[in-house]
Amino acid sequence: MADLTRLAAADLAAKLASGEVSSVEATQAHLDRIAQVDGDVNAFLHVSDHAIDQAQRIDDARRAGEQLPELAGVPLAVKDVLVTTDMPSTSGSKILEGYMSPYDATVVARARAAGLVPLGKTNMDEFAMGSSTEHSAYGPTRNPWDLDRIPGGSGGGSAAAVAAFEAPLALGSDTGGSIRQPAHVTGTVGIKPTYGAVSRYGAIALASSLDQIGPVSRSVLDAGLLHDVIGGHDPHDATSLEGAWPSFAAAAREGATGEVLTGLKVGVVKELPDSGFQPGVADSFRASIAMLEKAGAEIVEISAPHFEYAIAAYYLILPAEASSNLAKFDSVRFGMRVDVPGGTVEDVMAATRDAGFGPEVKRRIILGTYALSAGYYDAYYGSAQKVRTLIQRDFANAFADVDVIASPSAPTTAFRLGEKLDDPLAMYANDLATIPANLAGVPGISIPSGLASDDGLPVGIQFLAPAREDARLYRVGAALEALLEDDWGGPLLDRAPALTGGTR
Repeated sequence: MADLTRLAAADLAAKLASGEVSSVEATQAHLDRIAQVDGDVNAFLHVSDHAIDQAQRIDDARRAGEQLPELAGVPLAVKDVLVTTDMPSTSGSKILEGYMSPYDATVVARARAAGLVPLGKTNMDEFAMGSSTEHSAYGPTRNPWDLDRIPGGSGGGSAAAVAAFEAPLALGSDTGGSIRQPAHVTGTVGIKPTYGAVSRYGAIALASSLDQIGPVSRSVLDAGLLHDVIGGHDPHDATSLEGAWPSFAAAAREGATGEVLTGLKVGVVKELPDSGFQPGVADSFRASIAMLEKAGAEIVEISAPHFEYAIAAYYLILPAEASSNLAKFDSVRFGMRVDVPGGTVEDVMAATRDAGFGPEVKRRIILGTYALSAGYYDAYYGSAQKVRTLIQRDFANAFADVDVIASPSAPTTAFRLGEKLDDPLAMYANDLATIPANLAGVPGISIPSGLASDDGLPVGIQFLAPAREDARLYRVGAALEALLEDDWGGPLLDRAPALTGGTR
């Protein structure tokens, strides 16, 4: 039997539906893979004790003749920002070590209802604060392409699990690029849906106006299949959008024909110059743009003059919302508690937060509290919100002229572990290309665009579309993916180094 861990989710689903493979076999193969390589990668914080039992129930239902959803029996990795009833939910923090939720996040509940089998919880920067997964309280995740390099962040665990063939699909969260940027550096596909298109209920909040849950996969079609499962209105989420959504898997299948590229207007932002990106990243982007143009797309230079202020605005809005959201970790209601003999509640709270939060979380809480304080609110938080409105206007003006906007997904390839850990500003700059979409609430996709010419590491191209036009991204992403894989002779991950079974 072929290695089940190397199959795309769509292909594995077809084998499960035909009876050629059982869910128990597929799940066990991935659990074995985790046991084999995760000691090196550290993608998982917790591996499920119930995965085989859940897979067995799917097999029993299939043998009984039940009509099951397309992805029934396919294994799934879950970012630890999403709460689960049968596994700890820590959000990568010591302050929640061992915490068991009384309910599942909506996306997890929907995945279970569709027959997907959760394999475990993936590593992440603490409370999703970071761009490298080095800020996890449980140690860094490593990039399967080069174990001395970062897998991106904050969702590096989900991306690394998919890239290392430990899971065919994963759930992630994207607050400023935490799905797309890890996809860029690991050679995977990552989608940030339109804000409100996927429920945030049960996602441990970082910045509520920016957070969005989305799929991580090895192909655009696989991402669409998972998106179809987790998306749609949720009455538990006050920000959830109402109304019907098209099938994103169908959009990906349509896009793979390539016909959608003819006449497509692709915007390239002139304020994101090549000089701001690593040469190998810029070269790969230009090659992909040339491929799109050759296939019939029209490349249009657009202006987004306020994008340059996106990072500054983001790092005022996010810490302000984070300082509010993280106030509930107070040692009283749940989570760890540091006893202070003879101390007051305030003493216990201070000691617990000091011991339970890492340095990056403390940095952002302090910054956010300061930005919201009396006398500074209008100067900092209020001004950042005004910049946010200007960025939203830039998008509206751009989408009046183009169908999608394209850019590199991140300025560099994966940097070495520790390289930027003591330089927060350099770390923050890594989200240069992804942050504007979160500020505006528009959807974005990152797909692999090749290997950088200067270091041979994966590079991604990002497409952005207007709000609610997520299906457009699936069509365009699948079309370019098909062209690139024809050129490469197969998926980019087939060329990964020894850990993933390929050769560069």
